[in-house]
Amino acid sequence: MIATAVVGLLKSGEVSPSELLDASEKRIAETNEAVNAIPTLCFGRARAHAARLEREKPADRPEMHLHGLPIAVKDLTPVKGVRFTSGSPIFADRIADYSDVMVERLEERGGIVVGKSNTPEFGAGGQTFNEVFGTTTNPWNTNLTPGGSSGGAASALAAGQVWLAQGSDLGGSLRTPASFTGIVGLRPSPKRIAHGPLGLPFSTYPVEGPMARNVPDTALFLDMMSGAHILDPSSLPAPETSYVDCLKDIPKFGRIAYSPDLGHCPVDPEVAEICAKAAEDFARYCAGVDETCPDLHDAEEIFQTLRAQHFIASHAPLLAQHRDKLKPEMIWNIEKGAKLNADDIGAALRAQGALYQRIVAFFSDYDFLLAPTAIVPPFSHSMRYVEEVSGVKFDNYMSWLALPSMLTVTNCPVISIPCGFTKSGLPVGLQIMGPNAREDRVLQAAYAFERDHDFASRVPIDPITPA
Repeated sequence: MIATAVVGLLKSGEVSPSELLDASEKRIAETNEAVNAIPTLCFGRARAHAARLEREKPADRPEMHLHGLPIAVKDLTPVKGVRFTSGSPIFADRIADYSDVMVERLEERGGIVVGKSNTPEFGAGGQTFNEVFGTTTNPWNTNLTPGGSSGGAASALAAGQVWLAQGSDLGGSLRTPASFTGIVGLRPSPKRIAHGPLGLPFSTYPVEGPMARNVPDTALFLDMMSGAHILDPSSLPAPETSYVDCLKDIPKFGRIAYSPDLGHCPVDPEVAEICAKAAEDFARYCAGVDETCPDLHDAEEIFQTLRAQHFIASHAPLLAQHRDKLKPEMIWNIEKGAKLNADDIGAALRAQGALYQRIVAFFSDYDFLLAPTAIVPPFSHSMRYVEEVSGVKFDNYMSWLALPSMLTVTNCPVISIPCGFTKSGLPVGLQIMGPNAREDRVLQAAYAFERDHDFASRVPIDPITPA
């Protein structure tokens, strides 16, 4: 049963939060050995929260409440009293002494945290493994990766362990796992979801976002997560119309653009074929679909530079004090940041400003941009990252993620929805990007497609381990 329906049952009293916790705990016990999606559980804390909710009914705006729905929080985000490793041996035994304001908001609105989903060390990379908890696998084939860095969240959703899962996204960390597991992941506009306290509160690169098994559930979770907070400067207020309500009336859209490669990326032929067919299907919802793309010629270079700047600002002390405990990809990215000079950063910021102006002009002609989410289908979890596609070799662990990361630098909301399956039965995702701060429109486009296709209905599944 989908989250929106379960919340309705909770609200009416037909099921209790404690009963849902029992169901979630049972499903995790049945599947977690195969997928390792939620390695840190906190059911004692969750049951205490459920008991409070069962005593107190939400009186103010009951529609803005999850009423006791079990959720998962990514292990990059603190939950008070719960182990908080960030996927790193440096913090293997850390217990959070506070909750992120986003977690506080979700708990105030009736979400019950049952555990922390697995992530690569400090969220670095598109494959979910670390030295603390090991590797997370994909329920569609446990020999494969669910992607990263929100791979634990995606795997938990696809395996039916929870109904909603929080993720985060810098270079595709929500979107790639959504594509690889057949679920929905939304990277909102920066500051749409307040969180903190943060060491870099003015950064707009990493964002928090909702992950769910379908679009209405994603809209519900975004409603629960949204709202300004003083600890997150410039964070945006919640919209006047809820995201759930915006799905009640889907308009006819104007022209939509589709790019098979964003003018830059090699793409696996089967992925390209599936996404092209999905783009063709969008013609029924709009005035027409054109194969075109905004000028993103320097988007990957901008991303790599500003990501490196973020890494040196965030993690330089860790490199100085714990180099021996950091994985090679972390060291590479921090050192890349250390090599930047003011001219490098200034040039990247100016280029990003010019790129954004091109994006604004593009959206005066088109309502949305469609593109594949990932350049490949899910791959072996024994690979640290994709090194080559269609004869193109990558020289670092992030380049294979250019399809989502190039859209990161636009500051626009982007959702990944399932749009088909490979011949071997693996999910493939399609990105939909809309103008800045228009998550409502992006959700509407995603829902228009989802209603006419049965891809979202194929999860949750029992984990599949090939013989």
